[in-house]
Amino acid sequence: MKALVIINVGKDESMKIALEMKKFLLKEKIDSDFINFDGFSDNFTIKDYDFAITLGGDGTVLYAARNCVENEIPVFPINLGQFGFIASVQPDDWKNELKNFLNNNFTKSYRMMLYAEVLRDEKVVYSSFGLNEVVICATNKASAISLDVELNNLPLCKLISDGVILSTPTGSTAYNAAAGGPIIDPEMEAYILTPVNPFSLSTRPIVLNPNGQIKIKVTPGRNKTTGISVDGQQSFELQSEDQIVIKKIEKKITLISSTPEKYYEALRSKLNWSGVPHA
Repeated sequence: MKALVIINVGKDESMKIALEMKKFLLKEKIDSDFINFDGFSDNFTIKDYDFAITLGGDGTVLYAARNCVENEIPVFPINLGQFGFIASVQPDDWKNELKNFLNNNFTKSYRMMLYAEVLRDEKVVYSSFGLNEVVICATNKASAISLDVELNNLPLCKLISDGVILSTPTGSTAYNAAAGGPIIDPEMEAYILTPVNPFSLSTRPIVLNPNGQIKIKVTPGRNKTTGISVDGQQSFELQSEDQIVIKKIEKKITLISSTPEKYYEALRSKLNWSGVPHA
């Protein structure tokens, strides 16, 4: 077996754990390689590994997922960040959890992912996989943009807003939640379309069937600076008349040792979603 260890260079303890992990894996007769992640590293397709280990927060898992999903490489996510909605293995328990995984005694979670591409003059000028969300927004602060949104080539809405978020259930606790969108169980399949500061009071988030495609067109407006961002890490500047096509991919990313108990515990403890106030 062979493992890829993805090290978030912004976390002081990540390299220390990585070196301990390399020794542990060697005892298990597993080779391992290291790569660094700085928060905005370029994507590359990960192959020739049996599994990937992330040492960082949820952002490190997002990076791994985008690059592992095509070859269906499972991700073992160790949480060195603040939230841990996706990175659910705690740093003081990684050896036990990893032993369970290697002994085939583990839980796993399958997560829906998106694929987004930008069409300009009918040519693809940008594309990316995403685990959390696709965001289209004004790159100037407090500046509205105009967007036409279609679902399966049928008109859905015309938005004048600061932007729009198209989230997966996994990403529903991220930017989507901050913008007032609903939280959805991460193992479900759905599109969550959440406008950001819409001009119309009647515009509300909506949950859509993911078995189709979303098409968003940047229409001419006063604001000339619009961008797309995938998982908050992959960004691209848009032009008027660009079309963004977003669809669910058939393959899912596998997260090792991710359980409903860990997810809902994070929901209660990190977002204080607990029903009543607590002293």
